[in-house]
Amino acid sequence: MRKLIYGMNLTLDGYIAAAGDDIGWSGPPSDELFQWWLDQERAISLLLYGRKLWETMSAYWPTGDQQPNATPAEIEFARNWRDTPKVVFSSTVDKVDWNTRLVSGDAVAEITRLKAEDGGPMRVGGAALAGAAMRAGLIDEYAIVTHPVLVGSGTPFFTALDSWASLNLVETRTFPGGVVLTRYETRR
Repeated sequence: MRKLIYGMNLTLDGYIAAAGDDIGWSGPPSDELFQWWLDQERAISLLLYGRKLWETMSAYWPTGDQQPNATPAEIEFARNWRDTPKVVFSSTVDKVDWNTRLVSGDAVAEITRLKAEDGGPMRVGGAALAGAAMRAGLIDEYAIVTHPVLVGSGTPFFTALDSWASLNLVETRTFPGGVVLTRYETRR
């Protein structure tokens, strides 16, 4: 059975995007934080995206390694992103590229099916998609990268749940700029 990880950058008050889908609050990550994300992505065998996150990622990373000021880590991230298999869950996206397939049906059923397969870990991204996986009890690990900023409203990292989810803290780490990683595994 595959492990399902939900991890994103978020504000201290719990938002992955401020009002209007603004993610400018996160600014460019420190080299250390970017390397951490790259290391995490290298370990993932399948990326699961909702529409909004897919649009954000696919707008930049297919050619991120060709940008004039791309760092070696950004070049590697772009290459890894293109090579990693991806599934986009959307009823409005018409076409996907870069080693990606589109699913327009029941996301929870498909994630459940994918989790039951043999293979490496999967990462789910996007608040709505991850929220559905959370409510279905499919998330095995949360990687919360908290930035020291308050935005007041927007898209929350956590969704309303039907029941409690008990977690075990497995890692904490501090990055430059006061950014803090907390990583939890779901207690089963």
